[in-house]
Amino acid sequence: MSSPNSATDRGNLPPLSLHVPEPRFRPGDAADYSHLPISQAGAQARPDEACAPVETHPLCLDLIRVLDDEGRAVGPWNPALDAETLRRMLRAMALTRAFDDRMYRAQRQGKTSFYMKSTGEEATAVAPAMALAPDDMVFPTYRQQGLLITRGYPLVEMINQIYSNRADKLLGRQLPVMYSAREQSFFSISGNLATQFPQAVGWAMASAIKGDTRIAAAWLGEGSSAEGDFHSGLTFAAVYNAPVIFNIVNNQWAISSFSGFAGAERTTFAARAIGYGIAGLRVDGNDPLAVYAASRWAADRARANGGPTLIEHFTYRAEGHSTSDDPGQYRSAQERAEWPLGDPVTRLKQHLIALGEWSEDAHAAMDLELVETVKAATREAEKNGVLGQGLHHPTRTLFEGVFEEMPWHLREQSEQAIHERHIRYPDWQE
Repeated sequence: MSSPNSATDRGNLPPLSLHVPEPRFRPGDAADYSHLPISQAGAQARPDEACAPVETHPLCLDLIRVLDDEGRAVGPWNPALDAETLRRMLRAMALTRAFDDRMYRAQRQGKTSFYMKSTGEEATAVAPAMALAPDDMVFPTYRQQGLLITRGYPLVEMINQIYSNRADKLLGRQLPVMYSAREQSFFSISGNLATQFPQAVGWAMASAIKGDTRIAAAWLGEGSSAEGDFHSGLTFAAVYNAPVIFNIVNNQWAISSFSGFAGAERTTFAARAIGYGIAGLRVDGNDPLAVYAASRWAADRARANGGPTLIEHFTYRAEGHSTSDDPGQYRSAQERAEWPLGDPVTRLKQHLIALGEWSEDAHAAMDLELVETVKAATREAEKNGVLGQGLHHPTRTLFEGVFEEMPWHLREQSEQAIHERHIRYPDWQE
């Protein structure tokens, strides 16, 4: 007798089918974002920072916005920043963009092997950097150069690292754009994505154990939220109430795969906070004031022992994933122009103009000044070498900073290598 669950008894059932996510438009298609529910600016409630996590869960499905279409700051999330602070924010975003443009050009000129721009996403790094305390520890990925720039890290040092030249403080051991800056509380960038989350949680837990007042913040793209490290980090943060902010930068694309492969078709990325029982916010990532307000809310909550917050920054990657990528191969050319949330630099500029605190002429003058600033930093860094010039750290530095005390066999090998090189190349300079 056949089992009730045998294949023959199920012959009248439709066959199973596998769902493969597919973006709404590909190269050659017209881009149409009418399916996106864009919330009205200022319409979102702002719960108290000490609220129970469940009170934030409606905000995981909404979109926190402050700047309206006329450039006015409205609603309870308006951080009411003074004009000077707004100008500093605008300048940091514009400087980040000018830096990106110059480094992209340097890569195309063969001066470095690789670069990654943050065009269109500057607010997701600059605004949080201004909302956090300067010594709060940040765990970024490779598209948060705005954190370093806002915290005043020298552009020359950033370029030295990109060129991996003889002045690179990381001794040429990191890929271009994978910075590390201890004095700026900027954790070393890892190319293995999502590692930032458990690392940030561990640091935040240690800060709590020591009774410190500093918190941690970490960033990753929406594609990396599908990694196991993402879930490990959230589990530990929820269990131990770690003072940490999780930032998911949903820029719609993870290299060449769209956000649906990370789960965006089912719900928002902020909604993952609901399953972990932690606070969650979904914010217009191209609205610098909304990003600042959400980041400040989460920072105040963490510092008051309210626990972790997950923030989804809903934004758009305006250019390629990196200099090795051609987005024209997998997405519509119209996407950038049709993106409904605009550009963060333009929106903040328009807000300042609406306040009577800025002008188009002032903005143009600032852009010219920043271009010259980046040019000067580039010229200074290039004195230390660029790709292919041989101006790099000597081989004797290979093991420096790796061991507290170099093992005897490595010390012998290092000395032997230097000796043999001098025999083979008498004019060699270490």
